[in-house]
This record gives sequence, C-alpha cells and structure tokens, in this order.
Amino acid sequence: MRWIRAAGRGLLVLAVVLAGYGASGARAAGGPEERGPLTLATAGDLTGYLGPLLQGWNRAHPGEKVTLVELPDSADESRAQMITDLRGGTRSRFDVLNIDVAWTSEFAAAGWIRPLPRDRFPLDTFLRPVVDTATYDGRLYAVPYVTNAGLLLYRKDVLAEEGVPPPRTWAELERAAKTIAPRHGLDGYAGQFLPYEGLTVNAAEAVYSAGGTILGDEGDRVTVDSAAREGIGFLARGVRDGWVPKEALTYTEEESRQAFQDGHLLFLRNWPYAYVSASATGSALAGKVGAVPLPGRDGPGTSVLGGSNLAVNTHAEHPDTAARLIAYLTSEGVQRQVLTRGALPPVRADLYEDPELVRRFPYLPTLRASVLTAAPRPKSPRYDQVSMVVQAVVHDAMSGHSTPEAAVRRLARELAAISRRG
Repeated sequence: MRWIRAAGRGLLVLAVVLAGYGASGARAAGGPEERGPLTLATAGDLTGYLGPLLQGWNRAHPGEKVTLVELPDSADESRAQMITDLRGGTRSRFDVLNIDVAWTSEFAAAGWIRPLPRDRFPLDTFLRPVVDTATYDGRLYAVPYVTNAGLLLYRKDVLAEEGVPPPRTWAELERAAKTIAPRHGLDGYAGQFLPYEGLTVNAAEAVYSAGGTILGDEGDRVTVDSAAREGIGFLARGVRDGWVPKEALTYTEEESRQAFQDGHLLFLRNWPYAYVSASATGSALAGKVGAVPLPGRDGPGTSVLGGSNLAVNTHAEHPDTAARLIAYLTSEGVQRQVLTRGALPPVRADLYEDPELVRRFPYLPTLRASVLTAAPRPKSPRYDQVSMVVQAVVHDAMSGHSTPEAAVRRLARELAAISRRG
C-alpha cells in the first residue's frame, strides 16, 4: 500500500486514538488521564506531507505529542501488522487506526474499534457517500479522513482528432477501444486486473455499473445475479476480443499508470493520482489527458469508494487527545493540505468547489461527481475472504478459464459459504 495512492485505492493505514469526545474537543466525563501522548501508525508516507502536519500539532500540544509509526507500503502487510497489534488487547502499541475504508466492518465486528457518537463530528461537511464507509451495523465506527473514486482517463488529443467525445457507456468505450485505438497504435483499455485488491475494486465497479450488487448491506446475504454476469462478462469480453491487452491481467495501479503514461493505452481506469502524474510537467502526455466518470451499461457507471477512515482502538488510553487530533486532521485547513501536499482527495465537500484548488487540480469537479455516485466495496466481517474469492473468480473469467455464467455461479456459491461461516 502506497501512501500517495492510498486514498485512491483505499489502501492507507494510519493509527490514531479516539473515544468519548466531539470534534470540537469538548470534554466528556472522565479524568485527566484522557489526555496524553498518542501513537499513530501509517503505511509509508511517500509524499512526506504527514510529518509537517504532525509537527504543527506537536508544537501546539507538547504534553500530547503524536509519535508516527510507518508500516509497510503493502496493504496486506500493513493490515496484518495492525491486526496482530490489536489482538494484543491492552498491550497494543497503536492508539488510533486510519483504516482502509473496506476494513471498517471487519474491525468493528471483531471488537477492535469502538463505536463513535455521530453528533460529535462534522459529518455534514463531508461528501455524503464517504460517511457510509465508516459505519457498520447502523453505527459509526470511524471518521472519514481521505476519499477517492475511480476515473476513466483518456487521450483527449486522440479523441479530439477523431471528433469523438469521451465514452459514457460500455458500448461507446468498447467501440472506441476496438476501432480508434488501433489506428493510433494504442491498446484500447486497461484497469487493475492482477488478482489482488485492485481487481476486487474493478470487478465491483463493473457489477455496480450494470445495476447489481455483490452482498447485502452487512454481508449477511449474497446478491449476485444477472447484473453480476453482465459486469464480469464486460471485462472478460474485453480480453477475449483484444481491446483489453492480455498484459493488463498483470497490472496493479502502477503498472497500468505507467502503460498509459508511456503512451500505450487509449483508456485507463485508475485513481486521480494517475491523472496528476500523467499531466505533470515533463510527462509525455502533459496536456493530452482527460478524465470523466467511469462509463456503465446504460450511462455513467458507479465507482467504488477508496480512501481511509480514522477509527479508535478499543483500548485507547487518551480519548480526549485522540478526538482533538482527529478533529485537527479533518479540519478544513488540514484537509486542504492533504490535497495540496499529499495529493490525496479530501473528504470536505467545499474543497471540491474552491476555485483556486480547481485551477490547480482540474479533475476535482469530475472526482466530486464520481464520489457522489460511488458505492462502498461489499461490507462483510470477513471482507478479506470475500475479496480473495472475487479476485480469483473474476481473474479466471478474464483469463478465459471459465465463462461469465460459470463465474457467477461459483461466486454465489463461495460467498454463501463465507456468509454461513460468519
């Protein structure tokens, strides 16, 4: 998991403490021990923006200093270290958790993080869908910190030369990928199709964009149906017919970004960081890249929400400090720096309409539209198992080892087995 892309992929880990206090820092019942130093664990901060933010906090709160602990870049490794620590109970090293948005249900169901009072945080200032990623079983278990949504990046110079607008539907995307891309020496379309968390995201987006779902609200029932077959079929057909290159079956975010930025692709599904990279001064594609919401079966599709949430270790010792730190990290000024210094999409809705920020980050209006229509990954107390099943089934279908129909039957069967075990 890489910090620069964590919001984009939902693969960020940051540990912070929280309990019993509002975002305003108003004190709840308790003694002075509720204030004190904290340990905040995060995946590698590759942009280096977090350190200065915490230095500002530490200068203003010398008795409540935050110690930053950086975990591995890999999402799986970071999650494993967090879980190992949380299972230690009161011996936990980490005070607060900034968990991937897909982990909230799992951590809440396990009792590792505590429920939080909604009225103590300015949730009404956040982009509406991000709050849902922080809930489980109808209760708030975390506070959104950064968000993200997938975008369709495209070569606007190529489409302009052809006199074709960016695609809004799968049919338009497929037609351009089949006909226009080869005329310009390009492959048609790619996403993140290696069997890892990125494929779960791409598969869920395809199912959602066909009008379907994968699991019920809390993972208690399997809901895959004909829409899932259409979504998986769209991805599998791309590889079979050649407008998705077979190399894309090995792509993560970085490989797919590099392929697009090196001029090999007409279309790419990725997080906004890839747009920033491809459009930067010195890039061969500077000035040639556009971004629109993901296309769907009948019109604009549905992205999966990425990002991270600040959750509270059940055994946190200094809840007042934790609450005020979380209020600090989600304040308007700091959220602005999350974007400008860290290149991570903030959760504060008003920042997406700030003229100065839009001039600097022209994809913000498109990203806002995508976030507002986005959906969380399937919620489940056994999310890791759910994700592994989705990855395996969809990769087999895209590789031609099974039909979309067989893939959906297998997906329903294996997800039902996970649900029964839960």
